[in-house]
Amino acid sequence: MQVKKKLLALLAGTVVCISTGTFAQTLTYGAPITLDSAKKIAAAAAAEAKKQNLTVVISIVDSSGTLTYLEKIDGTQIASVDVAINKARTANNFKRPTKVFEEGVTGGRNVLLSLPEGTLLIEGGSPIVVDNKIIGAIGVSGATSQQDGQIAEAGLASLKAK
Repeated sequence: MQVKKKLLALLAGTVVCISTGTFAQTLTYGAPITLDSAKKIAAAAAAEAKKQNLTVVISIVDSSGTLTYLEKIDGTQIASVDVAINKARTANNFKRPTKVFEEGVTGGRNVLLSLPEGTLLIEGGSPIVVDNKIIGAIGVSGATSQQDGQIAEAGLASLKAK
């Protein structure tokens, strides 16, 4: 019953848990991600999705939360387009992976907060950090939230591979 109450509050956009860890506090926003970098990250994420035989949408937003690049693998459900964009925006705007929010909700921690429209509290969104500055974020949707998160991390790993 308690889970049902949390879900209803979440749908109303008024009750969620947010971990205030130091991750978000130490990061600042940098120059927006370039299209070439966005494509590189998305290509690595798409390769991981194809390796797992998953159909997903991969979105990249810049440091202002503006959509920079979107890739929809053939056969992915249409709703995943908006979900992927909102995961990326949530990660960018809150300066932390969306997994933090999902863990808070499933862990039963409650902090009252009014959330901006489109905020998603489910794994699959991560900030893109270069030189300790957020240059954008990736959002993935179409599989389970854990798989979406793994695909997003594979995309981010392409930044470290030189």
